Amino acid sequence: MVSHSTRFRQKYHPAYRVVFLHYVNVLPVLSAIDRAMENQPRLRVAIDGPCASGKSTLGKTLQEIYGCPLIHMDDFFLRPEQRTPERLAQPGANVDYARFAKEVLTPLLTDRTFSYRPWMCQHSRFGAEIAVPSAPLTVVEGSYSLHPDLRDAYHLRIWVEARPEVRRQRLLERGGPKCLDRFEQLWIPLENHYFTACGVADICHVHLDLS
Repeated sequence: MVSHSTRFRQKYHPAYRVVFLHYVNVLPVLSAIDRAMENQPRLRVAIDGPCASGKSTLGKTLQEIYGCPLIHMDDFFLRPEQRTPERLAQPGANVDYARFAKEVLTPLLTDRTFSYRPWMCQHSRFGAEIAVPSAPLTVVEGSYSLHPDLRDAYHLRIWVEARPEVRRQRLLERGGPKCLDRFEQLWIPLENHYFTACGVADICHVHLDLS
């Protein structure tokens, strides 16, 4: 530990802090959560926004800071037999909202421990059961988490975005050219349709650029 002189402390009063830039970028979210938790004993937070914008990273950061449960909307993507043209034509219908509401939102609203099985798209099967304890803060992250049928369950709604060129590079690094092409041809248009039709960014309390 380093002890500063009286003159130094007087000059830099009231205080100063040295923090990682990563945490500086998310300070608006931390501030919003801390304020909300003062009046809400069981805070529910949702993070939505375009793919590769930093939603999962932000969710993981909040989990590390607050020790809170983190739920991924990717675990509720439609199974192959559910992906009908009629369903995918609906804005934001790429997620099994009925299962999410039953297995996650209902127990969250009643403040009890619950569990669910994630759908693993790459393996076309359900994964091992995930237990979610009751906690002062619970975070749900992922595209479609603020669908009109779900958004009223959250006290704090966060919109995360990043510049298109940054997102494109992240997708390329994540899965290579084939992954990028699939996102650009299929998933990004579906997301954009959902964001526009459902006015997702407009109903968020905090907007964050994680470029």
